[in-house]
Amino acid sequence: MSIILEHGNSFLLLACLFGFFMAWGIGANDVANAMGTSVGSKAITIKQAIIIAIIFEFAGAWLAGGEVTSTIRKGIVDTSSFADRPELLVYGMLASLLAAGIWLLIASYKGWPVSTTHSIVGAIVGFAAVGISVDAVYWSGVAGIAMSWITSPLMAGTLGFLLFKSLQKLIFEAKDPFLAAKKYVPFYTFIVGFIVASVTFTKGFKHLGLDINSSEAMLYSVIAGLVLAALGVYMKKSIKRDANNGQLQIQNVEKVFALLMVFTACAMAFAHGSNDVANAIGPVAAIIGVIQAGGEVLDKVNTPSWVLLIGGGGIVAGLVMYGHRVIATVGTNITELTPSRGFAATLATATTVVVASGIGMPISTTHTLVGAVLGVGLARGLAAINMRVVGSIFASWLVTLPAGAILSVIIFFILKASFG
Repeated sequence: MSIILEHGNSFLLLACLFGFFMAWGIGANDVANAMGTSVGSKAITIKQAIIIAIIFEFAGAWLAGGEVTSTIRKGIVDTSSFADRPELLVYGMLASLLAAGIWLLIASYKGWPVSTTHSIVGAIVGFAAVGISVDAVYWSGVAGIAMSWITSPLMAGTLGFLLFKSLQKLIFEAKDPFLAAKKYVPFYTFIVGFIVASVTFTKGFKHLGLDINSSEAMLYSVIAGLVLAALGVYMKKSIKRDANNGQLQIQNVEKVFALLMVFTACAMAFAHGSNDVANAIGPVAAIIGVIQAGGEVLDKVNTPSWVLLIGGGGIVAGLVMYGHRVIATVGTNITELTPSRGFAATLATATTVVVASGIGMPISTTHTLVGAVLGVGLARGLAAINMRVVGSIFASWLVTLPAGAILSVIIFFILKASFG
């Protein structure tokens, strides 16, 4: 207790700095995965992607980022194990943030698309198992999170496959694909608006002090979807038919989806910010809770809005400074993307991430996106997928867990020796 009281301000400062650094890593690496499909399909430029991500990543982190943080904070380690030595929890969370941030910096510099969720969860498990005891880890909770790393790409892959198949059936195989695209695009745009609005109204506004019940949230979400669909109808009027047959006909259809990709890019950025900000601010919230309670480890800690701002700001900073490194490659290396394929993959990813954020399940956006892109690729046949690139991505995922754990253990003992 005395260490917490003596060094509380120092711990708080380090938590904010390390949390911002971790969020910076998320922006540098993971946001690239979120926006890669939009850039890879050539629907938007890298500059446009960065501008969209700045706005919607920050909005998602601040408005809808609080639900998942509780899982990161208390769903992995048994907080009762730190009742007599609360400073060990502080050391561990600081070590986890710095370790994960360092690994993401290395990966981003190398251009490796790794999982930020893997990084922070591996780091937390590492310090708790080695620095405290094996019993300090909620292995059932870790198993549940690990299971989501399997289920989320499967879910996103299935959604991506079905979405692209629906596009093929309703539009590309229609007698007049261009007219069919303009007919069904408002429906798909409605889905985008509804998904993003639903998680905002049901989860996000709690941080602003607004209490919206489920019926009101559903109504507002439907209205938001309709407004976005109407906007899509208005904007697509500017797209004109260039030819009535052949390849130019397909190009006209892709122009419609290029426009729609702007909406899905916004949805993906919002969804990613709402879920993955927890990887940076979950440990920060745990540290703040211990300091504010004077050394007592509480079971439930509210995430202050200003902490969400640190996470959102860090994500934006990392995106602007380093995000372009991975954005430029992720969207083109797994499979060839057109606006229609990119739309299906991005909408499937956004849906999966938003649902996960709403139920408090931390998932890997990297896993989810790769699953969605693979699903879209499989809809065209196995030959459409670059298995070598997919293999290297899987390998980077396997390395991330031990890398985060080892770095975290080293930093944990350094902090313990410095303050203890």
